[in-house]
Amino acid sequence: MMTVNHASVLTKEYFISYLTLIMKSREYTLPQAELFAFDVFFKGDNERYGLSTWSQFEEATREMEKIA
Repeated sequence: MMTVNHASVLTKEYFISYLTLIMKSREYTLPQAELFAFDVFFKGDNERYGLSTWSQFEEATREMEKIA
């Protein structure tokens, strides 16, 4: 699992890397990786690391959908 700094907003680039790692290591599709991240990383709570971090996660998924 990638290290999380609880004091700052995680970036879109962080989540692109994280989701790519999940997809490659588990052979998941993007939707499967998103669900995995929501369950494991966010522990089912999109406010766990703040709404700014959640917004960055959503931006990452939208950007990845464009190139998928």
